[in-house]
Amino acid sequence: MKLPFPLTTIDDPEALEKGRLLFAGPVDFLKGVVAMDGLPPADRIEVCFAGRSNVGKSSLINALTGRKALARASNTPGRTQEINFFTAGTDHYLVDLPGYGYAEAPVAIVANWQELLRAYLSGRQTLRRAFVLIDMRHGVKAVDEEIMRLLDRSAVTFQVVMTKADKVKAADQAKVLDQVRGALAKHPASYPEIVVTSSEKGEGIETLRAIIATLE
Repeated sequence: MKLPFPLTTIDDPEALEKGRLLFAGPVDFLKGVVAMDGLPPADRIEVCFAGRSNVGKSSLINALTGRKALARASNTPGRTQEINFFTAGTDHYLVDLPGYGYAEAPVAIVANWQELLRAYLSGRQTLRRAFVLIDMRHGVKAVDEEIMRLLDRSAVTFQVVMTKADKVKAADQAKVLDQVRGALAKHPASYPEIVVTSSEKGEGIETLRAIIATLE
């Protein structure tokens, strides 16, 4: 039986307040990692963000944290080749994974990214959830399927976060969400709810904060 993948709604005031407090506190860039031996200690709850280049990942992280330039978007697609770690308070890491899906990146660099990503996803016990960002204008593409398959193989629960919802009319959003639900039904590691966001308008940001703050 296929999961319906409803949109996440959080009405619990306690969860929303937990999310607000987590991101109202200090959030800082810790380090960029290019090899597994550079990872910080696995001593706190960790969530990671994955998405193809130009999906709006930096904008989402900045909106979540309320800092305009915490995560910097590169003007050159596919330039971010590091796993970037941010601390949120004393109990959480936010992890920005390299953008994927750019054929222009040299083959050797892409191979290095993939190897680092595989090693990180399969070997990080404190990683509680991966958020896979999907552009509301485009839905799930072949490169997104690749990262979802990798998360399946790594047994890492992932939740889809739709970005740029403000760029798509409500009627067209329904069609895109149907396509996304169909894609997710094939992935055993997919979390059965979808978060719809707009970094520009603030839609879904409180919800995502609450999800992160209440993971155990």
